[in-house]
Order: sequence, then structure tokens, then C-alpha cells
Amino acid sequence: QVQLVESGGGLVRAGGSLRLSCAASGGTFSSYAMGWFRQAPGKERTFVGVISRNGDHTYYSDSVMGRFTIGRDNAKNTVYLQMNSLISEDTAVYYCAAAPRYLGAFGTTDYAYWGQGTQVTVSS
Repeated sequence: QVQLVESGGGLVRAGGSLRLSCAASGGTFSSYAMGWFRQAPGKERTFVGVISRNGDHTYYSDSVMGRFTIGRDNAKNTVYLQMNSLISEDTAVYYCAAAPRYLGAFGTTDYAYWGQGTQVTVSS
């Protein structure tokens, strides 16, 4: 059983940056690909990006590519989401999640464990 706890959300102006963290416990962190999803009010949870087990591969949704970067530190059991050039459409609750495999891990059903989410609000 893996427990995930996100942190780092908050209120930021458009054009600004935030870095989210997700701390894992209770499992072998390096055996999971780690993804980030987001959910805006009244909308479905959508894929943001994913990083492979050892961090050498990443994949992003078109909406965040070039602005967001995922990194991980397996020694600290932590995955990060660096968000730059934020826009109002990035406002959502952001979730980290753990998947048993990296390839094709774009959907919510590909992930076994989820954090509770952290709110990101971008003001225009």
C-alpha cells in the first residue's frame, strides 16, 4: 500500500510559477511510474504528465507541454511538478498517482494509488 501526499498548491498570478511536491510512503517508490492529473470544478480528472520509474522518460499532455516539468528523487520518495507560465485554465485540484508501468499510463484507471490533491488557483 502506497500513501501519497501532495503539497505546494496555492494562489498565483497568471504568468507565475509553482512547484508541487508529492511525498510517497509505505511502498517501493522506485517501482512505480508517477503521474500528475488535475481536475477543474465540474470537469473530469485529466492527465497532465507522467515520469518513468527511474526518471529518464517523461510524457506530457499537449496543454502543458513546454510549461510543466515532472521530476523525481527516488532517494527522497518524492515526485515534483514544476509549473511555469501559468494561465487561468491551469486552475484545478492537482493529484499525483502511482502506476505499475510507465508505457501508456495516461488514464486514471492505469494508476493504483492516489493522493488527496492540492488546489492550484491562477488569477488573471
